[in-house]
Amino acid sequence: MAYRRRASKISQLFALAAGVVVIATLYFARIVLVPFVLAMLFSFLLTPLVTGLEKRRLPRSVSVLLVVILSITAVGSIGLAVTNQLVDVTNQLPNYKANISKKVASLREVNRAGLMKATEAVNELSKEVVATPPSTAPTVRQHKLPSESASGNPIAVQIAPPPSNPWDFLRDWLGPVGVAGLVLVFTVFMLLQREDLRNRFIRLVGHGHLHVMTQALDDASHRISKYLLLQLLVNASYGLIAGVGLYFIGLPNALLWGVVAAVSRFLPYVGPPVGALLPTGLSLAIFEGWTRSLMIIGLFLVIEIVAANFVEPMLYGAHTGISSLAILVAAVFWAVLWGPLGLVLSTPLTVCLVVLGRYVPQLEFLHVLLGDEAVLTPETHFYQRLLAADHREARQVLEQYLEGKSLQELYDSVVIPALARAERDRHQNDLDEKVERFICQSTRELIEELHEKAAEAEEMPVVEGEDRDLNDAAGRRAFAVRSKVVCVPVGDEADEIVGTMLTQLLELDGHAAHCISLGTAGEMLEEMVNENPDVVFLSALAPFALRHARTAYKKVRARLPNVPIVVGVWNFTEEDKLSTRLALDKKAKSATTLRAALAEVTGDPTIENRNPEVVSAISCNHPFPSAEESPT
Repeated sequence: MAYRRRASKISQLFALAAGVVVIATLYFARIVLVPFVLAMLFSFLLTPLVTGLEKRRLPRSVSVLLVVILSITAVGSIGLAVTNQLVDVTNQLPNYKANISKKVASLREVNRAGLMKATEAVNELSKEVVATPPSTAPTVRQHKLPSESASGNPIAVQIAPPPSNPWDFLRDWLGPVGVAGLVLVFTVFMLLQREDLRNRFIRLVGHGHLHVMTQALDDASHRISKYLLLQLLVNASYGLIAGVGLYFIGLPNALLWGVVAAVSRFLPYVGPPVGALLPTGLSLAIFEGWTRSLMIIGLFLVIEIVAANFVEPMLYGAHTGISSLAILVAAVFWAVLWGPLGLVLSTPLTVCLVVLGRYVPQLEFLHVLLGDEAVLTPETHFYQRLLAADHREARQVLEQYLEGKSLQELYDSVVIPALARAERDRHQNDLDEKVERFICQSTRELIEELHEKAAEAEEMPVVEGEDRDLNDAAGRRAFAVRSKVVCVPVGDEADEIVGTMLTQLLELDGHAAHCISLGTAGEMLEEMVNENPDVVFLSALAPFALRHARTAYKKVRARLPNVPIVVGVWNFTEEDKLSTRLALDKKAKSATTLRAALAEVTGDPTIENRNPEVVSAISCNHPFPSAEESPT
């Protein structure tokens, strides 16, 4: 045991060291990695165009050359037009000086009185705070500043430039044109040899996991390609609408500001405000009054709200698979590592990490931390909120699951598995008495609320069953649709709760169902016999239930030899062996779900495990499992 603990600690330290090494490598090798990653993203974006030309039987080299030339031409044309308009804006700035001075003067006139009063009040308060009576004034000892010499003359300070790192040196040497050239070269080679690169990557990391790695690559390429294409379309449409709106408002160089708005939206979170700030600031300098500036602000607010809250979630919200918080954290992380380009690349890179976490078991924590899928199953989520004594959120879990599903599905899939987890923890002494009481009480209240809502929706009255046709020759009973059903819990409170669920579902189906309250075994058996039931339900909550269910069945059969019985061991996995292990006779049946138990009463041929006999189940739980019934 100590060896395993020591090995686990060593493994954690090794993982931490590996993470530090990876992050350091990403930072110091960014001069090569940033152009490479940009080229990879451009190759994802351009691959569908190249593939489309190849399907028209053009050679790959020709297809790549055409696509790259057309892309460079389009980007260059837009860049040239934007540059010309930017030069025009720069030349016109001196003409706006008078308007800017006029607006600043108007603001001063409006706020001068208020500002003067506020300034005077602050000055008066400052004087009172800093004033010190002469008699109590402390002696201030004069100290020489470090920059003064012994003679009192200041020492000359020289500012030395910080030592440059390889990234700064190479960036200054190459410049933006050199980085763009590297990106272009990488993109061309990736488009020409994309299958070779894919096969080499699979050979490098996919040994022994060929199927998983193939799925991961297909998923990542599909997600990233879809995301980049849709993001390009959304941002281009955003810029087009902004440019047209600015043109009709009357702002000069509307094309420039539309392109700025489209490009800035590639920066998560900070891009849209930057794209709106520049044209708004220019409008303050150009136009007299405030109307058009407010119109520009309103324009950007409307299109941003529509794009961020309606268009983007509808188009590519499901293609990234990243949570909103993860996008924000990733943006900060990659911006710190790689600067503004890291901010642009943050979402595609995080998509790759999420895909790796989905398919590589060792990296599953990435999918859990960054993904947008639910990490807790409904039954686990429900039980966890009960452990946290959060009744409100536990109700929300049930209500969300119930949307589009029946009450029986909710009980079978969420509530009963959660109760089984609670019983397992109780038998292992992981639950104290207070938490156990809260779980039982909250579960009772929740199922009562859900039953009342379901009864109101069904509007079906509970009808006492009277019709009965006993066939002694065949040793079976066939009942009418309405039957009198008694459920007997034979263990603790959890068994009674499951029995209550069963009686609720039977009542909704029109049967007269009653769950006997907990008591001694003799008292409950006596009350059961006095009820003169058509059906008796024996039910046991797995995994610690078989011995108690078998004992309860023998007692009930001895008291009611002709009444059909079905022993339901809820949440039990070995369904095919259940009847044998319970030693049931031919008049008794077994069930592992409420659905199967209800089928025995309703006679619905579409339900699995149903029996033409009408049967029932008793709900029972037991304190500790015997050796023969321990789950293995």
